[in-house]
Amino acid sequence: MSDKIRNLIAAIAAISVFGFALGLTFPLLSLLMEKAGISAEVIGYNTAMQPVGILLAGFAIPAAVRNWGARNTAIAASFLAALISLAYPHLPITPWFVLRVIQGFSVSILFSISESWILRFAEGPYRSRIVALYASVLSLSFAGGPVIIAWTGIDSILPFLVGACVLALATLPIFALKDSETPAEDGAAATMLSFAPKAPILLTAVFMFALLDAAHLGFLPVYGIRKGMSEEAAALVLTAFVIGNTILQFPIGWIADHFDKRLVMAGCALLTAITTALIPSVAGSWLLWPLIMVMGAVSAGIYLVALSDLGDRFGGGELMAGTASFGVMWGTGALAGAVTAGWAFEGFGPDGYLYLIAILFAFFPVAVIGRQLATRR
Repeated sequence: MSDKIRNLIAAIAAISVFGFALGLTFPLLSLLMEKAGISAEVIGYNTAMQPVGILLAGFAIPAAVRNWGARNTAIAASFLAALISLAYPHLPITPWFVLRVIQGFSVSILFSISESWILRFAEGPYRSRIVALYASVLSLSFAGGPVIIAWTGIDSILPFLVGACVLALATLPIFALKDSETPAEDGAAATMLSFAPKAPILLTAVFMFALLDAAHLGFLPVYGIRKGMSEEAAALVLTAFVIGNTILQFPIGWIADHFDKRLVMAGCALLTAITTALIPSVAGSWLLWPLIMVMGAVSAGIYLVALSDLGDRFGGGELMAGTASFGVMWGTGALAGAVTAGWAFEGFGPDGYLYLIAILFAFFPVAVIGRQLATRR
C-alpha cells in the first residue's frame, strides 16, 4: 500500500469519527431533552454549544499541530470525544452545555486535520470524485448514529457506550500515519484572517451547509415526533437525510470535475431550498423519505464542491489555514443553525424552521452568480 493511500485511509477514518460523534450526539441528546419536556428553544441553545466548541477549535488547531504534530493531536482529540460521550448519561442536563462545547472542540480538531490530509493527497483531475468518496464515508458515519439510536433506544447508557467504543476504534488507522507526512509545519505559515478575503464564497458555502446540517441534526428527529412518528421512526428520518449524502455524492463530484464548480454549488443550493420547502407538504406520506434523501444529497454537495475548490486553489500553509477556516465557518454556521432553528421551531411551529432554511438557501445562488459576474468584469 502506497503512502498516499495509507494517509487517505487514515484521514477518512478520522473524519468518520467526527461524523459519527455528531450523528449520534445531536439526535440522541435532542430526543432525551424532548422526552424530559425541555422546550425546543432550550434544545436549540444546548445544540448550539457543540458548534461553539467547533468554532473555538479553529483558532487552536495551528498551534496544536505545530506543538504536538497532526497525528498525535488527532488521536488525543478522538479519545477526549469518547470520554465526553461516556460522561453524558451520568450527569443532569445542565452540565451538558459544557460537555457539548468540549466535545465540539475535540471533533473539530479531527475535522480540520483530516480534511487537510485528504486535500493534500487527493490531487489531479479526479479531485472532486475522491473528495466525494470521502464525503460519502462522512455521511455514512453520520447515518450510523441514528441507526444506533433506533437499535438501542434512548433509555439506557448503551448508545453512549457504543458511541465511545466506535470513537476509540476508529483512530487505529491514524497510528500508521507519520507526522513527517503531514503538513504540520506548514499549518502555521498562514492564518485564518489572511485566508478569509481570498475565498468569501467558499466560506459562505460552508456556513450555509453547516446552518442546515446543525438544524436538521438537532431538530429533524423532534420534527418527526411532532408529526406523529415514533422515536425510532423519527431517528430514521435523519438516517434518510444522511443516506442521501452517501449514495449521491459521487455523481455530484463527477459534475464538479467537469463543470464550473461555482455554478454547481449554486445549483445544489437552489435544489436544497426547493426540497426543504416541500417537506411539510409530504410529511405524512411515503414521499417524505426520497425527498429527505435528495435534500441531504444536494445540501452536502455544496460542501463537497467548496472543499474540492479549496484543494484546487490552495496548498501548503494556505491549505491548512483554509481547512481551519472551514472549521470556524462550520462552527459559526452550525451555531446559527441550532439557535435559529430552535427559535423558528418554537415561534412558528415545526414547519417554521424548514421554511426559514428554504428562504435562506434561496439567496445563496444569487450571491454566487453575482460574485461570478463581478469577478469577470
